[in-house]
Amino acid sequence: MHIDSLWRYPIKGLSAESLPFVDLAKGYGFSFDRAYAVTDGSFRFDECRPEPMPKTRFLMLAKYERLALLKTQLDQATRELVVQEGDVVHSFHLNESNGRAALAEFLTNFLDVPLPGPAAVVHATGHQFTDVSVHSTELMRSISLINLATVRDLERHTGRALDPLRFRANLYFDGAEAWSELDWLGNHLRCGDVLLRVVRRTSRCPATSVNPDNGTRDINLPIAIREYRDHGDCGVYAEVLTDGRLLRGSAIEYVSVF
Repeated sequence: MHIDSLWRYPIKGLSAESLPFVDLAKGYGFSFDRAYAVTDGSFRFDECRPEPMPKTRFLMLAKYERLALLKTQLDQATRELVVQEGDVVHSFHLNESNGRAALAEFLTNFLDVPLPGPAAVVHATGHQFTDVSVHSTELMRSISLINLATVRDLERHTGRALDPLRFRANLYFDGAEAWSELDWLGNHLRCGDVLLRVVRRTSRCPATSVNPDNGTRDINLPIAIREYRDHGDCGVYAEVLTDGRLLRGSAIEYVSVF
């Protein structure tokens, strides 16, 4: 097995950024992965005392598939977010309150649908807006993995090409049997000099039904998985047990625990 690609999502619900490598610290996920989010106006987020909220309280693909039409890139040093809307490029400085307010206004106008209240761009040091943050701090700081053989098997079953980025994972790997990753719970993976422990299967939501290229719902993927496999899971979460670097192309060794 080997690492095929590495990705982070600086803004929850917006596009992915490809990474050549990732330096990890024990007990933490990818730096700047889901570091920001945009609320749907249904609650007030306290950045001094962040509390995990269900993903439905934020702007995200499962509810607002048009977000997939935006291509984004965040400069981690300056916090400048560049958003490409077709041929038009916008820039927002997320280290400034005016910049965050401008991004929230832009996204509200872009979606052009009623929201529960005024959208807000939120961030809190050390907090990640992952879907599983509501379960525990440990899961919030885990990383998500997708087996490309599983994606290819789903392509054969559904009869259509499926961009693996539909699954919005951090680490995509190849060289394992399709669906075998779902049996790895409690076991370990050695990725280069990083040791991971697989802790949870990933239950898929309607976000996977959205084509990341055109922002349309072109297949009900959660239903397709359930009808095919009698469950709704695809991919796993893993906790980071040691410091180290993940590098594209690095070997992955499955370590069984008895």
